Amino acid sequence: MSTILIRGAKVLGGDVQDVLIDGETIAAVGTALDAGDATVVDGTGQILLPGLVDLHTHLREPGREDSETVLTGTQAAARGGFTSVFAMANTFPVADTAGVVEQVWRLGKESGYCDVQPIGAVTVGLEGKQLAELGAMHDSAAGVTVFSDDGKCVHDAVIMRRALEYVKAFGGVVAQHAQEPRLTEGAQMNEGVVSAELGLGGWPAVAEESIIARDVLLAEHVGSRVHICHLSTAGSVEIVRWAKSRGIDVTAEVTPHHLLLTDELVRSYNPVYKVNPPLRTEKDVMALREALADGTIDIVATDHAPHPHEDKDCEWAAAAMGMVGLETALSVVQHTMVETGLLDWAGVADRMAHKPAEIGQATGHGRPVSAGEPANLTLVDPAYRGEVNPAGFASRSRNTPYEGRELPGRITHTFLRGRATVVDGKLA
Repeated sequence: MSTILIRGAKVLGGDVQDVLIDGETIAAVGTALDAGDATVVDGTGQILLPGLVDLHTHLREPGREDSETVLTGTQAAARGGFTSVFAMANTFPVADTAGVVEQVWRLGKESGYCDVQPIGAVTVGLEGKQLAELGAMHDSAAGVTVFSDDGKCVHDAVIMRRALEYVKAFGGVVAQHAQEPRLTEGAQMNEGVVSAELGLGGWPAVAEESIIARDVLLAEHVGSRVHICHLSTAGSVEIVRWAKSRGIDVTAEVTPHHLLLTDELVRSYNPVYKVNPPLRTEKDVMALREALADGTIDIVATDHAPHPHEDKDCEWAAAAMGMVGLETALSVVQHTMVETGLLDWAGVADRMAHKPAEIGQATGHGRPVSAGEPANLTLVDPAYRGEVNPAGFASRSRNTPYEGRELPGRITHTFLRGRATVVDGKLA
């Protein structure tokens, strides 16, 4: 076990303090701490945050290791300042049994770059017809608490009700990919002016909003918890705000790309902008930012969706949906939320560490930066400005919508239980 002294960083963007790490734990927080024989990390001008937690990551393993592996995905996560990620179930085979979720969990343990908590499928094979082994996955070594058919919607109201009732027994949560399938048949982008002009199949906002409305009412009816994945429309915001005003136990997430990008980018026909749910309008983007600021949207989640080159370098209609996001997430949030004055750094810590850890029950993560807490930390240089270059990504895939775009902020160090996983911006 080693000791590390982070000297002179602004803890949660506030006071300049020293943080002493002893082994896996924060030993002390204060000013002019004695370094002794500790390794000193100069935090001057930097922001010290709890290690970030991503409630929505696609690691692709098992089955699509050409896109990503648990190792490369967790390396990308560490580079992005994350110490814990929740791995979605749409793998091959689907993570719908105790055996598959335990495999993913063990691969995360072996990688060592961040904690990996598998998300279990709600239905067998993501087919929406029969509940998966929810109890067995929860009771497994992986201890699954979050269940989602993400990539597909649990569109059958009876199946969704049963899932909500089932997970209530052990305090779990169903994370819904809100997409009414009949309303989105053949959809290629947001339904609106741009889709009409381009002649691309439209994806109406009501396809998301109708499912969210149904599911918050179901959650209220059975007294269970529901989480809304990658909320993307102004109307969805209003439904979640209304549900919370009624005391319904609902939480919601927004992706970094939905905080910044709009459907106007689709005019380029560049498939890097093809994503599910689709990029929406400027009005939606502004509503999402305001909702994240006021707490209607609880968290930022990346929906990191890696794809190999050939699945994106093709015509729009044939291209896969999704964007990588782990290594750029905090920069986009700094750009859209901090630099606009909508959130301070303590707010960022809340939306990207505290609350996602709370929703997913990620023990030891999202904790305060104080003595006695686990040393899961990330150090950010907010003054950095640089162009995004996917060639330098740790992820196996390069499908970022930000290539060549200047973004602020850079992760200089990430610590997982006191062990550096990133040092001076490079994998340790």
